[in-house]
Amino acid sequence: MTELDGRTALGLLRTMCRIRVFEERVGKLKRADEVHGLIHLSVGQEGVAAAVCGQLRDDDPIYTGHRPHGHAIAKGAPLDGVLAELMGRADGLCRGLGGSMHLVDVAHGLLGATGVVGGNIPMAVGTALSVRMLGGDQVAVAFFGDGAVQAGHFTEAINLAALWRLPLILVCENNGFAEFTPRSAHTTVEWVSDVVAPYQLSSRTVDGNDVAEVWASFGELLSAARQGTGPALLECLTHRLRGHYEGDPDRYREAVSTEDWQRKDPIQRLRRRGVDAGWFTEDDVAGAERDAETAVDEAVRSARDSPFPPATLAASVVYAGGAAR
Repeated sequence: MTELDGRTALGLLRTMCRIRVFEERVGKLKRADEVHGLIHLSVGQEGVAAAVCGQLRDDDPIYTGHRPHGHAIAKGAPLDGVLAELMGRADGLCRGLGGSMHLVDVAHGLLGATGVVGGNIPMAVGTALSVRMLGGDQVAVAFFGDGAVQAGHFTEAINLAALWRLPLILVCENNGFAEFTPRSAHTTVEWVSDVVAPYQLSSRTVDGNDVAEVWASFGELLSAARQGTGPALLECLTHRLRGHYEGDPDRYREAVSTEDWQRKDPIQRLRRRGVDAGWFTEDDVAGAERDAETAVDEAVRSARDSPFPPATLAASVVYAGGAAR
C-alpha cells in the first residue's frame, strides 16, 4: 500500500488549501458579478483532487466535469489562468471563451472539462485507447459524480474499457446528490462500485474525505494500470458544503452542523492527523494557508488586469468543414 509520509502530506495540505481559498474567493467574485456563468464549487471535496492528481504525471491525461476547479489546480494549472478564464479574460486557459465548465490545460494533462454529465467518460476511454495503441505507459483519469452513472454512455464506456483492458481509472466523487436529487431517488444500487462489478474491473469504495485513504488506494490502482492490468474504479464518498451551483438555495438537503462539518472536513482531518503524527507543525499549516491566500490574491490581480478578448476571437477559433475548392 502506498503510504503517506510527512513531505507528501504537507504537499497535499498545501494543494487543498489552495483549492479551498481559490474557490471561496471565486464564490465572492461571483456574487460581485466579476465571475460569469454557472459556477459549481467543490468546497469539501478537495481531498480527492489532491490525492489523485498529486500522483499523476503531466502526461497522464485527465478529464473532468462541471465541478473542475479543484482538479485543474491539483493537476498544476496556474491559478491566474484558471481565474482569468472564469472571469472571461483573454489570459484565461481558453482565452476567456470557455468559462468554468470548459477548462483545458494541455501542458499539465487537463484535456477537458464538460458540462455534459458523464460526457467526459467516453472521451477518457478514447484517450486511453490511443495510449494503448501508441504503446505508452500513461494512465487516463476521468472524474465524475454519482449522477453520471445512470447515463447510458457510462455503461457503454465501461464495457469498452473493460473489453479492451484500457489504462483508465474512473474516479467517482460520490457526494450523494445528482445535482438536486439524492442517490436513493434515482437508483436502487447504493454503491457505484457495485454498478461496475459485472465488468470485472478493479474497484474500491473509500472515504473520500480521508486523504491518506484516497492516496493509498489510488496509488495501488495507478501502479497496476501502468502495468497493463486494465481499467479500475475508485469511488470516493465525500460531501460538498455548497449547493449544486453558486446561488443555489440548497433547500433539498439538511444543513450540516458546524461541528459535524469540522469533523468531516478533509483539510481539518489531514491537519489533525499530520500534527499528531509529526508530519508537520501548526506553523506549517499556518504557512500553507498564508501562501494560498497570497497566491489567490495575486491571481485576482492578474485576472483583473487581463483584457477581455476581442469580439473577433470567437470566429477565428471556430473550425468548419466544407467542400474542397
